[in-house]
Amino acid sequence: MPFSRTSGIDRRLFLTSLVGAAAGVAGLSGCAESSAATGGKGASTAPLADKVPAGTSLKVASFSGTQQLQFKLAKLGRLPFEVSSWVNIGAGPDVINAFRAKSLDLANNAGIPPIQAHYQGFDAKIVAINITRKPNYVFATKPGSDIRTVEDFRGRKLAFSQGQAQGVVLLRALKKAGLAYDEVKLVPLTSNQFLTALQSGQVDIAPLGNTQSPAYLSQYEAKGARVITTDVVDLLNLLWAPVSVLGDEAKAAAVAAYIPFWAKGQVWTYENPDVWNEEFYVKTQNLTLAQAQGITRLANKPLFPPSWGEAVQWEQETADLLAEGGFVKKFDVSSLFDHRFESIAAKSVAEEYRK
Repeated sequence: MPFSRTSGIDRRLFLTSLVGAAAGVAGLSGCAESSAATGGKGASTAPLADKVPAGTSLKVASFSGTQQLQFKLAKLGRLPFEVSSWVNIGAGPDVINAFRAKSLDLANNAGIPPIQAHYQGFDAKIVAINITRKPNYVFATKPGSDIRTVEDFRGRKLAFSQGQAQGVVLLRALKKAGLAYDEVKLVPLTSNQFLTALQSGQVDIAPLGNTQSPAYLSQYEAKGARVITTDVVDLLNLLWAPVSVLGDEAKAAAVAAYIPFWAKGQVWTYENPDVWNEEFYVKTQNLTLAQAQGITRLANKPLFPPSWGEAVQWEQETADLLAEGGFVKKFDVSSLFDHRFESIAAKSVAEEYRK
């Protein structure tokens, strides 16, 4: 089996470095919020209200203002509830900490943060799914590296974020290449530390998003940096929320009302790349138009499946992969999905954007 439990990796170090000492202790002790404490059982069975009650508000994640800009440019109108704060947050570990602090009610992440939250004992559920078919990440090398394939990762220092999409993409790539954990050196970092780690030579390889790699190459390609592409995908782009939020009838209704805006915003962005390139990547991310166009050429067509069967299977495979390495305990991921919301995204978009 390509993944060894005896690789010498300090799992406690991984956990605490990613989510902070307090959250790590809570997760490892298993005394964080439980389903019973947060009303988890009721949250997954109570019918959704038809309308959002007046005065309802949510705190919604919007990294770099992406959501507000999408909604504005797509002219989607006003949300039927108040957004008390748009929280500039995106990384899974940061989202989990914000959920714990009750400073965030709803977030957009990949499939691995809900698994990590479960491992820490924090109850949250997935409420919307967008399927990703093409790779969103490449593996960037440090300047002056001789690494050219995933097989060359053997014996090298790899940036690894256990609670983020970049982490599972790396694990899947290693497994596909037949490399065991004890054949590489996994360096625990969060994704916002990856660029600095590459630049300084702290790591040999870091997974970078398609949105990050053009800027990195423009600065370091002349110094011997490169990117390694694979066909490894991170299938799930999702919305999720704490069970304490979903157990509140008014807030659950607001979450349901938000999902169509989220889905339509992604469809609009996909259909209007020229506008999005200028208004987002060039004006807010300081990329050149050519770099922005390179990113949108790699963009995934949004796909919102009416049924979550494939998503559940993928999430289970991901959880099992983490469990093989001793990063989490094996569990049934079906508990992470709130099926009351299952068909909402698909019903809000045209047929071509449903799986």
